[in-house]
Amino acid sequence: MTEVTLLDGSIGQELVKRGSGAATPLWSTKVMMDEPELVGAVHADYFGCGATIATTNTYAVHRNRLERVDLEDQLAPLLHTAVDQAVAARDAHGSGRIAGALGPLLATYRPDLKPDVALATERFAEIINLMGDRIDLVLAETVSSLQEAEGIFQGYQASGSGKPLWVGFSVDDDDGTKLRSGEPLDVAVAMIAHYRPAAVLLNCSLPEAISNGLPILSDCGIPFGAFANGFTKISDDFKKDAPTVDALSARTDLTPARYADQVMEWVGAGATIVGGCCEVGPDHISEIARRLTDAGHTIV
Repeated sequence: MTEVTLLDGSIGQELVKRGSGAATPLWSTKVMMDEPELVGAVHADYFGCGATIATTNTYAVHRNRLERVDLEDQLAPLLHTAVDQAVAARDAHGSGRIAGALGPLLATYRPDLKPDVALATERFAEIINLMGDRIDLVLAETVSSLQEAEGIFQGYQASGSGKPLWVGFSVDDDDGTKLRSGEPLDVAVAMIAHYRPAAVLLNCSLPEAISNGLPILSDCGIPFGAFANGFTKISDDFKKDAPTVDALSARTDLTPARYADQVMEWVGAGATIVGGCCEVGPDHISEIARRLTDAGHTIV
C-alpha cells in the first residue's frame, strides 16, 4: 500500500478552545503568550493520536498583527516559543517532524487585500529565518490568491532556507476548482510547476470543496494532499478588519468517522499527505490514523 504522512489537526482553534481567556484578534498567539504550556500539550496530544507532523503555532505571528497592539518587538520571541513547544513535544514523543507554519500576511480568507509581493517577500523570509534550523519543513497555509502565493514563493527563495516548502491553497467553499480569489486552481498549478515546492495541498476549506479540487493537484507531478476545516461557512463578520473566531461556528455533522471517510477518499485518489485544519481535532486525527493502518497504509 501507500506511505502517507499524517499531519496534525487544528492548532489555533484547539488552543482557543483550551485557553482560559476570551477570543481576541491575536487568536492563538494570545493563548500562547498567556499559557505557552498549552501549545506543547496540543502537539503532544496529536503525536499521541498518530500524527507524524507538529505544525508550529506561528500561523498568525506576523508583524502587522502585532503592530496593532504594540507588540511588534515580540515577533522573534513568539516564533521561538512556538518552535520550542513543538520541538519539546516531538522530542518527548521520540519521533516526528516540525512544520514551520506561515499564515496569510494580512488576513485569512481575504484575497481582496492583495499583499504587496515585495513586502510579503521580506516578511516571509524574516519569519522563515527566525524559525531557523529546528523546523524540518516550511508549511505555507491557506493561500487564497495567486498574489499571496507569489509572495510565499519569493519569500521562501529569499530566505535561502534549505528546508522543503509545502504550500497549502484554500479553495472556494462553493467551487473547489477555484481559489478563494476566484482564480482557477489550474492556474495555480502552472505556478507550482514554475516554483516546484516539495508538496502542494488544499487546506482550510470545506472537505467537500477540497474533494472537488483535489484531482487538479494530481497533475502537478509532486506529492499532494489536503487538510480541511470543520467550519459551517466563512461568515461576513469574520471578513471584517481584526475579527475574532467568535464570528465562526463549527459543523456538528463532521464527526471523526465522517471526516475520515473523506480523507480515505483523498488517499484513494493519490493523496499522500493528509490531516486536519480548524475544528478538526485529536479525535479526528486518531480515527484517520486507525483507518490508514487498517487499510494497510504506512504512516510516515
